Amino acid sequence: MKLRTFLVLLLVLIVGSFMFTSPVFAKKAPSLDKWKPDFDPKGAKYKCMVSNVSTPGLVGTLAGFEIRDEVWKRTNGQVYVDFKPYSMLGGEVEVLNMLQMGAVQGMGVSSVASTNLGPRFGLVNLPFLVNSFENLDKFINNKKIFNHFLNAMDHQGITGLDITGYGNYGWATTIPVRNIADAKKVKFRIAEAAVNQLSYRNWGFNPVSMPWPDVPVALKQGVITGLDHTLTVCNVTKKFEVAKYFTQINYAQGLFIWIFNKAWLAKLPADIRGAFIASVHDVCAKSRVKSLTEENTNIEKAKAAGVEFFKLSDSDMATLLEQSKGVYDKYAPEINKLYPGDTYKPDNFLKEVQGLLQ
Repeated sequence: MKLRTFLVLLLVLIVGSFMFTSPVFAKKAPSLDKWKPDFDPKGAKYKCMVSNVSTPGLVGTLAGFEIRDEVWKRTNGQVYVDFKPYSMLGGEVEVLNMLQMGAVQGMGVSSVASTNLGPRFGLVNLPFLVNSFENLDKFINNKKIFNHFLNAMDHQGITGLDITGYGNYGWATTIPVRNIADAKKVKFRIAEAAVNQLSYRNWGFNPVSMPWPDVPVALKQGVITGLDHTLTVCNVTKKFEVAKYFTQINYAQGLFIWIFNKAWLAKLPADIRGAFIASVHDVCAKSRVKSLTEENTNIEKAKAAGVEFFKLSDSDMATLLEQSKGVYDKYAPEINKLYPGDTYKPDNFLKEVQGLLQ
């Protein structure tokens, strides 16, 4: 126990030192004044620091502040959720390590980064599986399947509670992409995630794995000519100022998985822990409804700003689906792997989800 405490303190000191010395953190941090709580958190008995990589301009990220307020209300001011968006605590891989050690207590982790500690989470990155708001609802409403999915990091000392979203993945490009042949001319920026990389290689495209903060300059300089991301994110973060075209292939949903340190949750009194978990569930459910409206609103805004939209033909979509089978074959063993903390033990979890959704 003493060794673990020492390691946590050491990690906090190292991260703190990095934040003060790194050129990245030398930039002025975004202001959170717009989202200040309307209560004084000083009296809270328990504090829960929660990280997210993105902007509260997305409803899926804004959920962090909504969780803060709901938890405060339901616990009568006993728990303060100190939510830090904009990667204020560091990149997702670094924060995952901090979460595992207990240096932070929670995180709204992107589904693409989540596989670093929970390979089962890669299920939602598989192309053309959880690829619509309707399929996402089916997936979540099957509690046996969804709870097994959320248990992906249990063996790492981390509990998944729920998810929020940021829309359907597609291609924002600087040239029109009407078909697969057009797509092969594009240098696509993709996330630093193994599932995504294999998908693009199987499709025969030209992926460039790149951290998100590097994207604006790379896009303007032509290092990349397309983005693998959701329309909502591209519009909110002003990527359409350079990339004037969007191809709606809707191969996956953009998701944040809200995960928390198991030991921290276990230390909460039962009634407070119950109120905390219920708050997260209720906020996330409402947020997902708002995500659909958010996407439709951003489609109209993008069209009004001159962005041109395309969809691939049925035959091209069938080709991408067929070429995606290799991704399923590669990651099925990781997704199906069982751990000691799993209470549900399906013989083939991936096949079960496919049966539900396809």
